[in-house]
Amino acid sequence: MNSNNLAINWTTGESNEPAGLIFDCDGTLADTMPLHFRAWKQTLDRFGLQFSEDRFYAMAGQPTVHIIRILLKEQGLEFDADEIAEEKESAFLGLLPQVKPITPVVEVAKHFQTSKPMGVGSGSNREVVKMVLETIGLPDFFQVIVGAEDVEQPKPAPDVFLKVAQGIQVPADECCVYEDADLGIEAARRGGMTTFDIRTIYTPQRMTPKN
Repeated sequence: MNSNNLAINWTTGESNEPAGLIFDCDGTLADTMPLHFRAWKQTLDRFGLQFSEDRFYAMAGQPTVHIIRILLKEQGLEFDADEIAEEKESAFLGLLPQVKPITPVVEVAKHFQTSKPMGVGSGSNREVVKMVLETIGLPDFFQVIVGAEDVEQPKPAPDVFLKVAQGIQVPADECCVYEDADLGIEAARRGGMTTFDIRTIYTPQRMTPKN
């Protein structure tokens, strides 16, 4: 599928192209999700926390520490969520050299780099997002990068994408968001944006069978 087809196949069926493009990072521009899950398992096993791969994908897009607080509460364990989150992110950074681009989505970004305002809105820390983008060959590529620490409410709240739209100076209803997770798709829709669900064209490798 070439970049033109992927770019204009808007899920709303509207013929008009959006004025601005917004990309999630993990699982959308970069094939990081399997590596993130490996980092999650490596870290959480040490603390006796259960986190299935299905649950991991269902919660994709939320900040690490937010997920950990939910897991701790559900499983009745008392640990420092910030400490666990730091350990998990450190484990992921150790896997960073293995990150590969999701080529068809990256090609869209490259195709429109000079003709449309573009930004990234992620549930990950902004500096980690920058490192991922650099690893896949997109350093200083986007006008705006908004991370988990830049908004009060994580996905599925629309805050992260609305902040990107504000940063690229394009009205939200004139933006299209490229996403790979249900929470991210919902966030974009709540923000009044069109969406492209990249799961229709790309499936990451899993460690465990999907239930």
